[in-house]
Amino acid sequence: MTDQEILEQNESARQPVEVWTRVMGYFRPYSHFNKGKKSEFDERKWFEEEKACPCSCGMAKIAG
Repeated sequence: MTDQEILEQNESARQPVEVWTRVMGYFRPYSHFNKGKKSEFDERKWFEEEKACPCSCGMAKIAG
């Protein structure tokens, strides 16, 4: 069974998700944004930052 078939089969049990984001130091739901703020939010670039490894920052050479 494909993912699409599973989604269609369980459509009645699905619930909408409320997306919140931090704006100017406080959290607001996306659904309360005006047209311009929604456009700005949609243009944001998302990224994942890798964890820093103690041995790759150069501090291990200084300490040792």
